Amino acid sequence: MSAETKTYEDKMTGVINHLVKEHATIRAGRANPAILDKVTVDYYGTPTPINQVAAVSVAEARVLTISPWDASLMHAIEKAILTSDIGINPTNDGRVMRLVFPAPTEERRKQLTKEAMHMGEEAKIAVRNVRRDALDKFKAKKKAGELTEDDLKNLENEMQKITDKFVKEIDKTC
Repeated sequence: MSAETKTYEDKMTGVINHLVKEHATIRAGRANPAILDKVTVDYYGTPTPINQVAAVSVAEARVLTISPWDASLMHAIEKAILTSDIGINPTNDGRVMRLVFPAPTEERRKQLTKEAMHMGEEAKIAVRNVRRDALDKFKAKKKAGELTEDDLKNLENEMQKITDKFVKEIDKTC
């Protein structure tokens, strides 16, 4: 691998990492603390992620428990969860909040599959955009006389191989 393609491969690796994080936030019927990563609580005027103001743990396969470190935040956490797009109503006993994940229906499973595939398609587009940027940069170097015609062809082939590798990885992830 040449030094020219290394930075672009790093960018493509970032796309894969982002896709994995996005897939973790999909609510698929199992309790997963990552689903709360995007939910923020108003903590003394500052929007703060729930995992920074409370202990979030998996009590059972379909139950998440949230134990705030400051009991006065219980109402704010409940409000944040209700206004978020995760679609689960929390139950609050005054000390611990529970999120019970219902089993997904067949329709919901199909919708989740579509959502995951859509995220994968967006990741493929991002990888192809990185390839396009790389090829544009290589062509500009060729025009400036920094690369020969053979070097340009070799770099284009190398970028295509790297792109194909990442597209396969995205398909595997999805």
